[in-house]
Amino acid sequence: MNHATARKRAAGLGSAKRGTDHFWGMTVSSVALAILIPLFVIIVGPLIGEEHGEVVEALARPGPAIVTALTIVVGFAHFKNGARVLIEDYVGGFAREAMIIAVNILCYGAAATGLFAIGKIAL
Repeated sequence: MNHATARKRAAGLGSAKRGTDHFWGMTVSSVALAILIPLFVIIVGPLIGEEHGEVVEALARPGPAIVTALTIVVGFAHFKNGARVLIEDYVGGFAREAMIIAVNILCYGAAATGLFAIGKIAL
């Protein structure tokens, strides 16, 4: 006969200590991307198919450079957090840790590369 309370039976099965942090982080970055992506498309869309010099000239201005940099940073942060939650839900053991590290390296590397490119153009 088990005399443990429902709370005692649930102990050690996970907690809600950090779940809301992930939720709010993803919500805030989603709202930011909902604003940034249309701005990015309005700025970069007309540049598709243009000559290299025109693209560099357009992205050298502060407004387009800032919108592009913010889109890169927020987009990769959102992807990193979403991929981490996905991996935590569906992968176990050592593969989980290895995949989380790989996704972090990929996201930080791609964001740094994008910011470096924007910095070279804008500065």
